[in-house]
Amino acid sequence: MPFSDYRLEPGSGARLGATWDGAGTNFALFSAHAEKVELCLFNETGRREIARIPLPEYTHQVWHGYLPDVRPGAFYGYRVHGPYAPEAGHRFNPNKLLLDPYARAHAGELRWHDSLFGYKVGSRKADLSFDRRDSAFVMPKCVVTPDASSWGEDVRPQTHWSKTVIYEAHVAGMTLGADHIDEPRRGTFEGLAQPGTIEHLKRLGVTAIELLPIHAFPDDRHLLDRGLVNWWGYNTMGFFAPATRYLVSHAALDEFRVMVRRLHDAGIEVILDVVYNHTAEGNQMGPTLSFRGIDNASYYLLGDDKRYYYDTTGTGNTLDVDNRRVLQMVMDSLRYWVENCHVDGFRFDLASTLGRRRDTFDPHAPFFDAVLQDPVLSRVKMIAEPWDTGNDGYQMGNFPPGWAEWNDTYRDTVRAFWKGDEGMAPAVADRLMASASTFEHRGRRPWASINFITAHDGFTLADLVAYNDKHNEANGEDNNDGHDHNVSWNHGVEGPTDDPDILALRDRQRRNLMATLLLSQGTPMILMGDEHGRSQGGNNNTYCQPGEMNWLDWSRLDDPFVAFVADLIALRNSRPLLTSERFLHAEAHNPEGRFATWRRRDGSAMDAGNWEDPDRRLMALLLQGDADRALFLAFNAGEEEASYALPPGRWHRLVDTETTDVTPNRPADVEGEITLRSRSLILLEADTPGPVRSEKSAGGDE
Repeated sequence: MPFSDYRLEPGSGARLGATWDGAGTNFALFSAHAEKVELCLFNETGRREIARIPLPEYTHQVWHGYLPDVRPGAFYGYRVHGPYAPEAGHRFNPNKLLLDPYARAHAGELRWHDSLFGYKVGSRKADLSFDRRDSAFVMPKCVVTPDASSWGEDVRPQTHWSKTVIYEAHVAGMTLGADHIDEPRRGTFEGLAQPGTIEHLKRLGVTAIELLPIHAFPDDRHLLDRGLVNWWGYNTMGFFAPATRYLVSHAALDEFRVMVRRLHDAGIEVILDVVYNHTAEGNQMGPTLSFRGIDNASYYLLGDDKRYYYDTTGTGNTLDVDNRRVLQMVMDSLRYWVENCHVDGFRFDLASTLGRRRDTFDPHAPFFDAVLQDPVLSRVKMIAEPWDTGNDGYQMGNFPPGWAEWNDTYRDTVRAFWKGDEGMAPAVADRLMASASTFEHRGRRPWASINFITAHDGFTLADLVAYNDKHNEANGEDNNDGHDHNVSWNHGVEGPTDDPDILALRDRQRRNLMATLLLSQGTPMILMGDEHGRSQGGNNNTYCQPGEMNWLDWSRLDDPFVAFVADLIALRNSRPLLTSERFLHAEAHNPEGRFATWRRRDGSAMDAGNWEDPDRRLMALLLQGDADRALFLAFNAGEEEASYALPPGRWHRLVDTETTDVTPNRPADVEGEITLRSRSLILLEADTPGPVRSEKSAGGDE
């Protein structure tokens, strides 16, 4: 249909994006510096442009128009006219088809071609040159979608933070290797929604699944050239649209919403890993896909020389969330996923960038204040990755009250302690008590510390005890990518071995690490597959690997370690002393009537001199409450077995990492003293409720 045949009305700029109202579609696009905006409509295949319609109105920096003849399912994009002046921060090029930042669905995948770039690739003038080729034939198209229909009886689990156990997973990695899922559904939201998948999560007892990025993202050109992909997805090109690779029928968000509904029915919350710190457009030599061509100077932080970007993300660009319209886009996106899709929370990649004022971090930055006062977002779980790559980027503990934070010092400290490193006792004691030295201020609670031993970025739990060094050769970067500081230990052989003694020690160390995680104060997070020993062959940076290296191995779900993890989670949730709402301190009753003391082998309390001993690898934690059965948690990270004097009374074993048994109902059978084998952990419970008192006082040597 030619442009003249379309009925065009002024419409409204109040709601950005393409909004179907039941009679027609309103289109609205923010651009403060554009001179003209053309809406481009495509045929039902998305391959042929059938109309270019200049949006007729410009109100408050929003270009808008209403078309009664455009309905849901229509494919569209934009061409934006304005100055191409990189030195001034402007990179308009109407030859490039642009994605609507508010598009709720994309059709097709990005296909790399030199026409995607606003400049002539290979020109001596580099990005100062101008490319006139049309990029529409290699671009995905935006899709007009109706608002979400009724959710019916969906009930959000609303799990309290103190009872939350997070399972970090990848949509495709979780489902591609699952025989219980029909082939077309493997690797998709529908696969994740299948009963067998959800049953495994329920068996473990996790309360939330945290999904690696599901927002639309491309596969990087340099990866495709090496036969690889952007597996993790940390390169967003659309903050409202789901990645089409995770859809079976490309039916907008219906498949995603079904997944959420079924997980909710099972009592499992859905947390999205989101990337609002940068986009897929990269630096000044990157493609023009959306934001750069719509209004480069508004969407991105630019350097003093506006040709270049101010980059605190290591990806080439940084979104300018101080710009009110960019902040609006981020907030609108977050609310959309909560209100329309019933998401229960978010984990923010490189979250320090969202609180930046150039080279400084501000916990009262506009984004944080906007979240705090928002009636929707202030009620869901917000998790920060509390660092970025810029100056003063490491900000763990400095995020506002109400936020939780990934605690990488917990990861490194617990790894080092069980590895046998010197001088770890004071640090590991703090980490096990929810890192109070970092988080106990401004009324924050222990759950603010997201404790983890492993995550998608780094070794799996099985590899942590099998490799001293990374082995990333498959990534094609000469093993130069990924972290070198792994705090790992192969226990005598690098990689696979048939040595029964080494295998037994590795298994016990996996139990030590997992038990430590699930018995610590704070919020635990488990990496997908760690429950049964998933290995990446020593690769600690599998961001680009599409094969089985990144898949959950469903054939191993009868591994005894799966039951061990499930039993630990059940035990954690049944013992209030392990999920305290308040920080626990020595001999100081918190408002819940609970307290904690660290004990030496002879039963006396640890003193300052004990903590300063660099060789200390033996210590015990006594948790007590007025109405609780006391818990005695003893650690032996040394090479010899060791005995511990117990507080008065009778005790029974709950956990002993010498075996995979977790036995909360065993009769009391221990008094006086208990012996731990080398590199093991034991958790005991008192026979009767109430505090217990040691008959020994601090002092003397062990």
